[in-house]
Amino acid sequence: MRVVTAAEMQAMDRNTIETFGLPGRVLMENAGRGATRSFLERIYAGRPGRVGVLAGRGNNGGDGFVMARYLAQQGIAVQVFLLSTQDRVQGDAAANLQLLPKLQVPVIETPDKAAFDARQNEMRLIPLWIDAIFGTGLNADVQGLFHEVITFLNSLQRPVLAVDIPSGLNSDTGQPCGVAVRATATATFGHAKIAHLIYPGLEYCGAVDVIDIGIPPSVAETIPTRQALITGRQVRGLLPTRPADAHKGHTGHALVVAASTGKTGAAAMAATAAVRTGAGLVTLAVPRSLNPILESLTVEAMTLPLPEDGQGALTEAAFSEVARAWEGKRCVALGPGLGLAPQTRALVHRILRDCPLPLVVDADGLNHLAAQITLLGERPAPTVLTPHPGEMARLRQCTTADVQKDRLAAARGLAQQYNVVVILKGGRTLVAAPDGRVWINPTGNAGMASGGMGDVLTGAVTGLLAQGLSPLDAALAAVFLHGLSADILAAQAPWGYLATEVMHALPRAIRRVLDDPPTPPLGTPLF
Repeated sequence: MRVVTAAEMQAMDRNTIETFGLPGRVLMENAGRGATRSFLERIYAGRPGRVGVLAGRGNNGGDGFVMARYLAQQGIAVQVFLLSTQDRVQGDAAANLQLLPKLQVPVIETPDKAAFDARQNEMRLIPLWIDAIFGTGLNADVQGLFHEVITFLNSLQRPVLAVDIPSGLNSDTGQPCGVAVRATATATFGHAKIAHLIYPGLEYCGAVDVIDIGIPPSVAETIPTRQALITGRQVRGLLPTRPADAHKGHTGHALVVAASTGKTGAAAMAATAAVRTGAGLVTLAVPRSLNPILESLTVEAMTLPLPEDGQGALTEAAFSEVARAWEGKRCVALGPGLGLAPQTRALVHRILRDCPLPLVVDADGLNHLAAQITLLGERPAPTVLTPHPGEMARLRQCTTADVQKDRLAAARGLAQQYNVVVILKGGRTLVAAPDGRVWINPTGNAGMASGGMGDVLTGAVTGLLAQGLSPLDAALAAVFLHGLSADILAAQAPWGYLATEVMHALPRAIRRVLDDPPTPPLGTPLF
């Protein structure tokens, strides 16, 4: 499913008007009519009452004027609070504004703080609202009158439908520009925007309806987009198929290099998750002193004891045995529970530099990589990195807050700079490809905020790589299935389930995708 930036959507609108010849006023009419339908279904149904429209003087306000007209034509009491003067409204928005007096729709000019203060008591009595102040182009902090109005609207705690995007929300990052409307629902036009699908933006949007406003598909396709939502149907097409006479030699052999003292569970979960996702064989290479523990923790995976420092940490002396072990394998996972011992770093760097197979790097593997990230440029085979925001910050030499301010830019930048596939974990995990494309994962829930979930994801990616999927396809399918496994468990309890339970639910998630690919809602319904 396509997801667009503000600039990409504006280009589609412009090409529809200038190249295809569909007037902008028709697009605005279609937008307002569709948004009205969304308002009636999401907001008005079951709670009828007077409606207030907060409108700016641009096209977003114009959409609000169309909505006011349609509501009035249905006998619904509606009044418009124009955060400007009528003479400053131009173009298609002005044409629609001029129709409202003919329907006895009050248009109250509220261009400054004094006018707004004078109307607040009246506005407090209005039970239902439409936010048509700003559109998707906002990228500066909200100030002055608009800041006061948005803060006031939020304080009312009334049901609100946002037109295209909640006013004050940055469409491309999902971050509020100082302050943003907290909508009950959002009616957006043409395609979903990034902010509708990622945190914190989706918490401001509520339930999201995508309204077809008449942009021809042939016109939309002339604008290349670099974002998409992963869907169950897409993942079903990525999953491997097996002939009836398949055996473990057909379904791939993966090598997992992992574990240190105190972190054997991470290694065990990564190895077992690879099996749970369908790998035919998994070999778990671990420090020699920990091998007995891993043999008992991983019944299906084979283990390979490696040279260590005597305290449960791998050393560079293990490299020759790791290199022999990856012969005949399809992929390698590096990092779960590996530890941060200095003597382990040299081993990690040699594997990064020399491993000729697709390599999944996670956890402590990423922390060692951060010390010499240019090694990615020497990789002879594809690489998948699976950082959480803190690990991403170390890889990009910035703060975690910097990563979270624009997660898409962080994931895209790392993937492009080092020609790797990046899985940036967190609420709405992202998958970024080396060519700049980014996918947003809609599965998963807050119950996954517990230890071991990342190790299970690493194993899932590894298991799909072992079966012959490309690094990108393995990443896309794994993050979707990983989140879906947790969603299946959350149907019984919202939290308290374990990473191992998510791991064991992976086959159920696969079955569900194959039988009935789920399509989670775009936003977070608030009622």
